[in-house]
Amino acid sequence: MLLRIAAVVAFVIHALPASAQQYPSRTVRLVVPFAAGGTGDIVARVLSDRLAQSLGQSVVVENRPGATGALGSKAVLSAAPDGHTILVGQTGEMAINQHWAKGLGYDPVADFQPIALATVVPLALVVPGKASYSSVQEMLAVAKARGLAFASSGAATPGHFAGEVLKYRTKSNMNHVPYNGAGPALNDILGGHVDLFFSGLPAAVPHVKAGTIKLLAVSTARRSGFAPDVPTVAEASGVKDFDIALWQGFFAPRGTPREIVVRLHAEINKALQQPEVKSRLLEAGAEVNAISIDEFAAFAKSESAKFLRIIKDANLKPE
Repeated sequence: MLLRIAAVVAFVIHALPASAQQYPSRTVRLVVPFAAGGTGDIVARVLSDRLAQSLGQSVVVENRPGATGALGSKAVLSAAPDGHTILVGQTGEMAINQHWAKGLGYDPVADFQPIALATVVPLALVVPGKASYSSVQEMLAVAKARGLAFASSGAATPGHFAGEVLKYRTKSNMNHVPYNGAGPALNDILGGHVDLFFSGLPAAVPHVKAGTIKLLAVSTARRSGFAPDVPTVAEASGVKDFDIALWQGFFAPRGTPREIVVRLHAEINKALQQPEVKSRLLEAGAEVNAISIDEFAAFAKSESAKFLRIIKDANLKPE
């Protein structure tokens, strides 16, 4: 696999016009539209050094949190479409926001060119380490008895919707508390200020290993290879067809030259297939998923359709 990808990269570079072969000519920015500490931030930082080596320029990660990913996304659109400013986009800002927020300021399909899908991760249903409940059924019993507060990385993020689906499908008493990224939400879970959180698994892993938070379930249809003994939400709650994932991908502003998009796609996939990178991401609970540019575009559209169905089925409204 590595030899094939290396051959493709070499062919692509050799075939590029002179202007594209000169790319990049300065520092490349990977814009993560959430606070440091979240899953997108982790993925970006794992890949930044590898991309710097292969591109021959510095690659820096820039966190631009705000408006559930919209602020950072719009910041990328305001940059020149020349491959030097790239969005590390996730499920929320690329498949949900357009169905949720009026006056969003960008269109994920019309304004962004998909480059590469990096990883797909389960959401980890985590609770404070000192919580009285240690299973999903115990947690739901407490929710029905006295109510619980569930955190999210922000309104209209996958974690928000996972909590809302669990709430309405189990008829539980749970109130949503949005944060400006996974990092702040995890801090309040650690402090016991909120009762549960559907976190991206990579962001939660260190705290689970330290025993400061408890991992009760994962949100995907299948169990995670990182924690095969941990049940899915569907298994633990009895809610059928519960399947919500968080994914991370790279996007460029529309108008970025095709040859630069192809170069970036090849370099990102090459980095993702390096054993040490793949191992590091898998150990954090993130599954590498290298697909073509066109396949990634189709995947993003299918995710958008799925979350629109969730919004309509659960009758969710902006808060």
